[in-house]
Amino acid sequence: MEQANMNQEAMNQKDTSQAIHYVNQGHINQNGTALVADIPPTAVTIPVGDTLDKTMLLTSLARACDFPSYFSHNWDSAWDCLTDSEVVHLTLDLTVVKRINTEDFNVFKSIIEDAYRDFGKPQLWVIVPSEDEV
Repeated sequence: MEQANMNQEAMNQKDTSQAIHYVNQGHINQNGTALVADIPPTAVTIPVGDTLDKTMLLTSLARACDFPSYFSHNWDSAWDCLTDSEVVHLTLDLTVVKRINTEDFNVFKSIIEDAYRDFGKPQLWVIVPSEDEV
C-alpha cells in the first residue's frame, strides 16, 4: 500500500526539468526573438540591472508580476504570490548582469521549480550570454 501511494505521488509531480529553459544569447535574433527556444510571447520579463541578488530578484519579480501589497519581500512570500498570480511564463535576461549572487539565484530557481512541480507554472526562460561574450 505504501509503495502504491509513493507511485501515485510520483505520477502527480510534474517534471521540473520543464520549469527552467536556458537560451543562449547567440541564438536570439535582432528582434529579440529566440531562434532555438520558443519563448512564449506572453512571457513576463523580470527586469534586472548589473547585479542579481535576492533584493533585486524579489523587487523585480514583484513589480513584473504585479504582486499584491501584502507581499513580504522574502522567498516564502514570493512563492505564495507567484503561485497565486496569473503569470505562466517568465523571462530573465542575464546578458546585462555583471555580478550574480549564486546562492540567491539558486534559491530563486528552486522556487520556480517547486511552483512548477506543484502548480504547473510558471516556466522560466533564462537568456544567457553567448560563450564568446563570457
